[in-house]
Amino acid sequence: MTRIALGVEYDGGRFCGWQTQPESCAAQDALEHGLAEIAGAPVATTCAGRTDAGVHALAQVVHFDTGVERPDAAWVRGTNALLPPALAVTWSRPVPQDFHARYSALSRSYRYLLLNHPVRPAADQARVGWYHAPLDLEMMQCAARLLVGEHDFSAFRSAECQAKTPVRTLAQLDIERRGDCLIFDFRANAFLHHMVRNIVGSLVYVGKGKYPPEWVGEVLASRNRALAAPTFEAAGLYLARVTYGPQWGLPDAPRTAFMSVMA
Repeated sequence: MTRIALGVEYDGGRFCGWQTQPESCAAQDALEHGLAEIAGAPVATTCAGRTDAGVHALAQVVHFDTGVERPDAAWVRGTNALLPPALAVTWSRPVPQDFHARYSALSRSYRYLLLNHPVRPAADQARVGWYHAPLDLEMMQCAARLLVGEHDFSAFRSAECQAKTPVRTLAQLDIERRGDCLIFDFRANAFLHHMVRNIVGSLVYVGKGKYPPEWVGEVLASRNRALAAPTFEAAGLYLARVTYGPQWGLPDAPRTAFMSVMA
C-alpha cells in the first residue's frame, strides 16, 4: 500500500462540515468520491483537523492509503475534475507509512476575519464574520495576551467536544486592523471544538466595552463555559496552515490567492 498526503482547500459554506455524513453533504464525502474514481476503489481519508459547517480551509491536509500507482497530477488535476467548484486538491505527495495527517502535525493555524462596520456584508457574507459597533483593538489585544501559553481551555470548549484533555498550548493570538476588518491569527498545537470561535466571541465582548480585558483571564481560570461569550459565527473562520516537520517534505503554506491578499 502507498500512503498519499494531499493539500485541500474548500469553501465551508458549501458543505455541512468536513466529516462524512449519511447525507453525503460533507467536504470529506465529496473528496473521497473523487479520489475513488481516480483509484478505481473506495478511498478513506484522514484529515489534520475537522472543520464545522461554514468553516473554510485554505490548507487542510489529509492522507489516505491506496494499492494503485498514480502520478501526483492524477491525484490533483484528475481528482479536481471530479470535485465541486467549492473544493480543490492543491498538491499531492507520497509519504512514509508512519506519516499521519493528524498526529504528525506540529501545529495548526486558524485565521478569523471580522468585518467591523455598521452595515452587514453582502458579497462577503459567507466569508467574514461581522460586528456592527466599533471595537477597541487595543483592549482586545490586551485580553488576547492573557490566553497565550499552555492552559486549560475548558471555558472556551463546546459541550460536544470529544478531546481527551482541555489543555492546549496557544503559541500565537494576534489581532490587527486593516481598514474595516479585524484579523485574528491563532496558532496552537491543537484546538478544542469551537475554541477559536468562542475566544473570538469573548474578545468581541471586551472590544465593545462590556468587560475589561482582565475578564478574559478570569473566564479562562474559571474553566466554566457558561461564563464566556456565545460561540461566534463560522463564516469568518479559516484553517490557514498545518505545520509538519521537514522530514515529511510537505508544502508549508497555502497557495490560495485569497490568503495572499490578506497576508
